[in-house]
Amino acid sequence: MATTRWSEEDTDSAPTARVRAARYVRMSTDHQRYSTENQADAISAYAAQRSFDIVRTYADEGRSGLNIAGRESLKMLLDDVRNGRADFDAILVYDISRWGRFQDADESGYYEFVCREAGIAVHYCAEPFENDGSPSSTIMKSVRRVMAGEFSRDLSTKVFAGQCRLVSLGYRQGGPAGYGLRRRLIDEKGHTKAELRPGEQKSLQTDRVVLVPGPEEEVEMVRRIYHFFVEERRSEREIAAMFNAKGWKTNLGRPWTRSVVHQILSNEKYVGNNVYNRISFKLKKKRVVNPPDMWIRADGAFEAIVNPASFHAAACILEERARRFSDNDMLRMLSDLLASRGLLSGLIIDEIEEMPSAASYRHRFGSLLRAYQLVGYAPDRDYRFIETNRHLRLLHPEIVSEVTRGIEDTGGAVGIDPTTDLLTVHGELTVSIVVVRCHSTRAGTLRWKLRLDTGLRPDLTIAVRLDADNQRPRDFYILPWIDVGSMETLRMAELNGLRLDAYRVDDLSPLYHLLRRSPTPRAA
Repeated sequence: MATTRWSEEDTDSAPTARVRAARYVRMSTDHQRYSTENQADAISAYAAQRSFDIVRTYADEGRSGLNIAGRESLKMLLDDVRNGRADFDAILVYDISRWGRFQDADESGYYEFVCREAGIAVHYCAEPFENDGSPSSTIMKSVRRVMAGEFSRDLSTKVFAGQCRLVSLGYRQGGPAGYGLRRRLIDEKGHTKAELRPGEQKSLQTDRVVLVPGPEEEVEMVRRIYHFFVEERRSEREIAAMFNAKGWKTNLGRPWTRSVVHQILSNEKYVGNNVYNRISFKLKKKRVVNPPDMWIRADGAFEAIVNPASFHAAACILEERARRFSDNDMLRMLSDLLASRGLLSGLIIDEIEEMPSAASYRHRFGSLLRAYQLVGYAPDRDYRFIETNRHLRLLHPEIVSEVTRGIEDTGGAVGIDPTTDLLTVHGELTVSIVVVRCHSTRAGTLRWKLRLDTGLRPDLTIAVRLDADNQRPRDFYILPWIDVGSMETLRMAELNGLRLDAYRVDDLSPLYHLLRRSPTPRAA
């Protein structure tokens, strides 16, 4: 994995005046100047001049400095400092940007303060000032922290502008092609070079990617979906059920689902339009759904495989079906339904075509029970457990799909057992994904109970711990069977000590890095 910590004790005798130090190195994408080896060499030269003995190295390779998520070595360093395990009195870092390009300069200062409070000084070896706490160094350090964060913001702006320009010229910017389409690699003169397989990326900066029609049987299937939806007025769920009954699979070899059919019906790439910036996730901040006036588009950029008239007809059906009601409108209709029926349930709501679906009420108000409370309805039974179970059933396939996409985006091959949902990566490594419900004790502390699948014995278990409301993932644990297989149940608290929390991550990028295959050079 990208996280590294190793001992570098020097067995030679050293003067008592020398200071034991750890060094922290990080590489993101600055492969030349900021490679971990170059940083380590520069820090070693600094240490030799300043009488430091480097006894430990913490290295985060291929990690962004925008936040601390995924930077396991920095977390490990801070954890060692906080818990008194640090066997050094100084930390050497190449410069402030390697410590992090945090968008909030105070975050960078906080992590340094944690070290300083424990009596461990942080030295920035390539900065033009001494980090000695003097007013001048404090001012310079603050400026450099802001500059480090501003570099990322400025780079993000430039990259985004470049991507928007390429989209407007009709080139594809990232993401899989989708069912019925394929990605074609072209050179700077527009000549075809190759068709990109899933997980493959261009290797030359001057190359570009466009979408082209896929195999004829897939193109015909897409047109059939539009016919069933527009002409025969069948729902997405009905269409998926029809295809599954015939044993047909998607281009990924999976069963058809309502969401797959809906995506085909709603994506403009099937009529040749190139649309970008529907969703923003800049600088790893909050995911934002942008309004249509912020989209970047190039109409007619690709060869269409669906008649525009069919696409627009489908869009009108979807728009009418998803017509936006205000909260008051939705609650009024729910109250009227309660008055006419005397009780409420998801099935009763979904029977009324003029009303939003039960799923719409869950999405708008958080749960059906919350919507019931707002109209003064109290079910005879306590349905909170049922609502949570319903949410977990919907959440698990979403997480499985997300993990599958993450592995495939790094070039991995993933198979899914439809009976057990067990993932097989590269045809050899098995991965189980378990969503773990959160419980609150009477004292207000949070607890999780993870049951390991001792029958399947997966090589890796991905435990997805939910937040206190059991609505979304709080964090993840990547648990190797060789380490935890002897235990059928793991009882987890908010903090579990290094024995268990060493496997904890904020997101699954370490998993994707772990499962990424690299070519092995042939021996001479």
